[in-house]
Amino acid sequence: MAGNYYLDNDDMRFQVERAFDWSELVSLYERGYTAKDGFKDEKEAVEFYRDILDNVGKFVAAEVAPRAKILDKHGPELVDGEVKVSPEMEAIFDGFKEMGLYGLNLPRELGGLNAPMALYFAIAELIGRSDIAVLGHYGFHGGIAMSLLAYSLNEGSFEHDGDLLTKTRWDDAIQEIAAGNAFGCMVLTEADAGSDLAALRAKGTLGKDGKWRLSGQKIFITSGHGQYQLVLAKTENTGNGLKDLSLFLVPRTIERDGKTVKNVVVERLEEKLGIHASITCTLAYDDSEAELIGKRGQGFELMLLLMNNARLGVGFEAIGLCESAYRLAKAYAAERKSMGKSIDKQEMIADYLDRMDTDIRGLRAMAYTAANTVELYTRLEIQLQLKPPSDRERKKELERRVRSLKRKARDLTPLIKYLAAEKAVEISRTSLQIHGGVGYTKDYEIEKLLRDALVLPIYEGTSQIQSLMALKDQLGGALKDPAKFLRKAATARAGAIAARDPLDRKLATLMSCQYRAMQHILTRIAKDKWFQVSEKKWSEWSRAFKQWDARRDFAFGLLHAERLTRILADVAVAKILVKQARRFPERRDLAEKYIDRALPNCNHMLDEISTTGDRLLRELAGEDAKVES
Repeated sequence: MAGNYYLDNDDMRFQVERAFDWSELVSLYERGYTAKDGFKDEKEAVEFYRDILDNVGKFVAAEVAPRAKILDKHGPELVDGEVKVSPEMEAIFDGFKEMGLYGLNLPRELGGLNAPMALYFAIAELIGRSDIAVLGHYGFHGGIAMSLLAYSLNEGSFEHDGDLLTKTRWDDAIQEIAAGNAFGCMVLTEADAGSDLAALRAKGTLGKDGKWRLSGQKIFITSGHGQYQLVLAKTENTGNGLKDLSLFLVPRTIERDGKTVKNVVVERLEEKLGIHASITCTLAYDDSEAELIGKRGQGFELMLLLMNNARLGVGFEAIGLCESAYRLAKAYAAERKSMGKSIDKQEMIADYLDRMDTDIRGLRAMAYTAANTVELYTRLEIQLQLKPPSDRERKKELERRVRSLKRKARDLTPLIKYLAAEKAVEISRTSLQIHGGVGYTKDYEIEKLLRDALVLPIYEGTSQIQSLMALKDQLGGALKDPAKFLRKAATARAGAIAARDPLDRKLATLMSCQYRAMQHILTRIAKDKWFQVSEKKWSEWSRAFKQWDARRDFAFGLLHAERLTRILADVAVAKILVKQARRFPERRDLAEKYIDRALPNCNHMLDEISTTGDRLLRELAGEDAKVES
C-alpha cells in the first residue's frame, strides 16, 4: 500500500488545518465571498484545499516516490537540441496536469483554481518528500504563470472590473501554462556571475525597429528548455551595478515566416552530483527576440519578486526532504538490532531521532508563518491596487499593515531558506550515519537524499547570501533606532529572570543571546570605525561616520554573519513555537524541546562571535593593503 504523504503527517496537518489562519486570506481570494463561481464561505474553501492535499498526498506516494530511483538513474538527455526526459517523468507531469495543479494559484478568470500560494507551498513539501528533482521542474509551471501575472499587475498592464481581473498583458502565456501545455524558467546565472548579479554580461539591445534582442550565455538554468523564459540582462551603462539590469520575457521558440524556429538554443545539460531528473541547462541567446518587462533598469527589483517566493519554496522543499530522511532513519533504526535491542532505543540514536523530529516541526512552523505573512501582504497590496477603500483612514491603515507584514516577511524569508536548507544536509547526513555501511550503498534510498540535499544551500541564493541579507537587515534596523534596540535587549534580559512562566523565561534567555550577539558585532564595528576617524580632525568625525565602506567597516559583521543568522533563525522558530503553544497547550512540549536544544547552540555561536576572528581579519587587512599599494 503506497499510503498518503499528507494524511500520514500529523504535524503538517496540524499546521494546515489548525494553526494556519485561513480566514482573512480566503476572504481576500474569494473577494468577500461575492464571486459568482466562488466558494460560499471559509469552511467550503478550506475543505477544497484539504481535498487537493489529500489527492496530491496519494499521488506523490503512489506515483512519484516509487519512481525516484529510476528518475535518479535515467536523467534527461539533449537530442538534436531538444531535451528528452524519461517516460516516468512524463507520466508524473501528465498526472499533475490531470489534477489541474499548473493553474493552482491563478485566478479562475485566467483558467486557474484560485487557491492561495500557501497551498502551493504545502504541495511543495509533499512533492519534496518524494523527489526534489520533480519539485524543481513543477515549480516552473505555475510559478512562471504567477510571475507573469504579478509583473502585469506591477506595471499596470491589465484591465479589471472592480477587484475582478478581466485581462493581463500575458493572458495567452498564462492560460497556456495553466492548461499544462507550456512552462518557463528563471534565467539569471552566468559564468563568474552567480551571486554577484551586477557582473552579468548578457546584453539587451533595443533595435531601430523598436524590438529588443538579447545576446549572451546563461548557465545552471533549471528547466531551461521552457518556452517562457524570464531573463535578466544588462541594458544600461551607468556603471551603477544592479541598476543597469532589465528583465525580459524571451520565448524559446518563435514563429517566423510560417515556421517554428529556435529563439534560444539549449547548448548543453549539466551532469550533477544529485537531483539527476532535474533539467539544468546552458542557454545561448544570439539576437534573441525579447519583450521588456516593466521599465529599463528595473530588472533586479522585478526579479526579487520572483526570487523571494522561490526562496520560501526552497524552505518547504527542504522540509519535505528532511521528513523523508527522518522517516528512513526512524524505520531503519526500529528494525536494526544491535547489542540486544533495536538501535532506536539506544541513547545516542534516540537523541539523533528526537533532534531531527524537533528540528523538522520547528522548521515547518516557521515556514507556514512566513507563507502566511508573505501572502497576506501580497493580497492586500493587490486589493489596494484594484479596489482601494474609499475611506482615507482605512486606506492608510491598510498601507501601514502592508509595510509591517513586509518587514516581517523580509525577516523570515532568508531565515527559513537558510535554516531549512542547512538542516536538510544535516538531517540526511545523520540519517545516512544511522544506516551505517548500508546507507553508503545504492541499495538504500538515503544516499540519494544526501546527494540531493547538497544543492539546497546553493540554489536560489546560497546560505551565505541569506546570512548577509539577515545581517544587513538586523544591524540596519538596530542602527536606525539604537534606543529601541537597547530597550528590547533590556526587556529580554529582564524576562530571562523575572517572567512567571518558565517557558517565557527560556525564550527570553534565547532572545537575550541574540541581542548580545548583535550588540557585540555593533560595538566592534563602531570601535573599528572610531579608530579610523580618531586620527582625523574632530570636525570631520560626523561626516566620516556617515560614510561607510561596506567591505572595510562591516568586516567583523560580515565574518560572523552566518553565526548570527543561526541565532536569529533559532530565535524566530522559538518565538513562533511559544506563540503556538499559547493557543494550543499540547504544543508546549515541542516549544520547550526546541528551546532546550537551541540554547547551547546559540551560546556556542555567541562565544565564537565574541572570541574569534581578529587574527583572520588582520591577515585579510594585510592582503588588502598589499593589493592597494
